[in-house]
Amino acid sequence: MKSIFNILLSVIIFSLASCGTAKLHTVHIKSMSELQEYFRYAPDKDIIISGHRGGMQEGFPENCIASCEKTLSLMPSFFEIDPRLTKDSVLVLMHDATIDRTTNGKGKVSDYSYAQLQQFRLKDRQGNLTPYRILTLDELLEWGRDKTVFNFDNKNVPWQLYSDNLKGKWGRYHNIMLSVRSLKEALFYYERNDNVVLCCEISNMEMYEAYKNSGIPWNRIVAYVKYTMDPAQQQVYDLLHSHGVMCMTSIHPTADKVKPREARIKAYRKELAVSPDIIETDYPADFVGLDVKRGR
Repeated sequence: MKSIFNILLSVIIFSLASCGTAKLHTVHIKSMSELQEYFRYAPDKDIIISGHRGGMQEGFPENCIASCEKTLSLMPSFFEIDPRLTKDSVLVLMHDATIDRTTNGKGKVSDYSYAQLQQFRLKDRQGNLTPYRILTLDELLEWGRDKTVFNFDNKNVPWQLYSDNLKGKWGRYHNIMLSVRSLKEALFYYERNDNVVLCCEISNMEMYEAYKNSGIPWNRIVAYVKYTMDPAQQQVYDLLHSHGVMCMTSIHPTADKVKPREARIKAYRKELAVSPDIIETDYPADFVGLDVKRGR
């Protein structure tokens, strides 16, 4: 009889992209138990590469369906995204408080209605204007429901709004993880919502003990361990792994900044060599061809 993990692997398939003939590496999470299994540590699982801000390449802006789709055409991935509220309380995707860096407009997201934001177009990381427009969170969720997992960062969105939506219109999705900034925030969601996994910083023994004593089950947690796997914290990683918890590093402020590209790829290989379970990066597509297998 197949294990849940093998069943889940059987649905990680190549599927036709809706906009053309490109094939996507997709995973269709159909239940909370499958989401937990996706994030369960096992020593033989490949290292997962996650797209920070939805991933980005030249011509493809951050926090955009096209960028996520382009990444999935090249490799398996899930995506950290940045919901933020407009003046008329629509959740759109925008990392910064202003639209200056990422669009051809200026000003705060919160000073515009959603309809007003549609006059602007998104820029890629190189500053090139693209045909893509600012997206709602609901649009991205609907696109990704049978394709990938989303990790919501929180850009000043009230916790209660996330909680209410998880109980309401987002209840039909099973592919949502919430990044939290504190144990208090983690407990808020755990006590109100049973359909979400929490990404929590657990980068030292003090944090580990706090979460161990919190009452939050380990199968509801992915551990963010900061920028790399620190040998000084190996005991923490071993304890997390003993509970089935994955350790995630985020390299957008470190290896992602290395130049030129050849040196950056070398930095990526070093991060893979220290064997985190998940690497979050601005440039997931640059990991194509790098070895994400364990035990080599």
